[in-house]
Amino acid sequence: MNITDVRVRKMTKESKMKAVVSITIDDVFVVHDIKVIDGEKGLFIAMPSRKSTDGEYRDIAHPINSETRDGIQKIILESYEKSLQEEE
Repeated sequence: MNITDVRVRKMTKESKMKAVVSITIDDVFVVHDIKVIDGEKGLFIAMPSRKSTDGEYRDIAHPINSETRDGIQKIILESYEKSLQEEE
């Protein structure tokens, strides 16, 4: 699996959510609404989710192992940092 495109939309309001990202996988599959969050231990990603009837949020799409999640997170955070540098 290769992430072939990353599109970063930075948030204009100051909040914990820093950006919303879309990724394209192998030029054939897109995942929208991945959030870049500034947490207590630094930046991390939150996969797209929706609120269920019991009030809990559940991921709509997500990696099935930590190695894949770490790889996706690394690429997204690198793209986010690059977008910040381009802004300067």
